[in-house]
Amino acid sequence: MALTTGAPAPAFTAKDTLGNTVSLSDFTGKTVVLYFYPKDDTPGCTMEACNFRDNYSAYQNKDIVVLGVSGDDQVSHQQFTDKFELPFPLLADQDKAIIKAYDVDGGGYAQRVTYVINSQGNIDKVYTSVNAGTHAADILADLGL
Repeated sequence: MALTTGAPAPAFTAKDTLGNTVSLSDFTGKTVVLYFYPKDDTPGCTMEACNFRDNYSAYQNKDIVVLGVSGDDQVSHQQFTDKFELPFPLLADQDKAIIKAYDVDGGGYAQRVTYVINSQGNIDKVYTSVNAGTHAADILADLGL
């Protein structure tokens, strides 16, 4: 069961696509869209990532950070990013610590769940039912953007 709105977002630190260390605390004062997905370069996950890519400028214009998380390693994330020209970081969660902290463990992979974390570090929205083809635009609409 996913975490609830109003709860503090669990802190995390992980390596991103480029090998940089990324922590949730790096984005204090910003809204973070933290989306979990099962696996790089699979049909639904590719559709979702490309939807975020295609809507990314709208997120940037509102100073919203987009982060994708799966249990894939950094090399897989880099290949996925390069293949589909993803402009946002993907976090490698091979030990599934973030996946478990956000309660989206689907038995060895991340369930397709998205959290919108506000500038104070609390969860504002939880999406447990995701349409991979429209998800990024759906979030923007929900945020009134």
